[in-house]
Amino acid sequence: MSEEQINYYQAMGGAPIFSELVHKFYENVKNNLVLKPMYPEKDLDGAERRLRMFLEQYWGGPDTYSQERGHPRLRMRHMVFHIGELEKDEWLNCMHKALIDLEMAEELKEKLWEYLQYAAFSMMNQERIV
Repeated sequence: MSEEQINYYQAMGGAPIFSELVHKFYENVKNNLVLKPMYPEKDLDGAERRLRMFLEQYWGGPDTYSQERGHPRLRMRHMVFHIGELEKDEWLNCMHKALIDLEMAEELKEKLWEYLQYAAFSMMNQERIV
């Protein structure tokens, strides 16, 4: 089976894996002094749902995200937040902690991790201070 034919959503474990990943991520966010202020307490469940739907759709699962929210426009949606090197690193740290123990084939975990790193770098909207 070629890479184009793989349904990564199913291969990674489908809804249960994406739910676990995103839930663990937000548990980490709740304890992160840099990221927690960016996520209003009253909308953590909504943020968790949106991220889960986005990742599921991106990896070949249901297109619920687009049905409910339209085009992802991730960079535009995140422009209201100050996302510099520190925020990107903390986001990746929280996500890595969530990802590391998932029951998923290592090569799929690596593929997901590569994408998450790319996405985190793409969301940066603050100049790097050298």
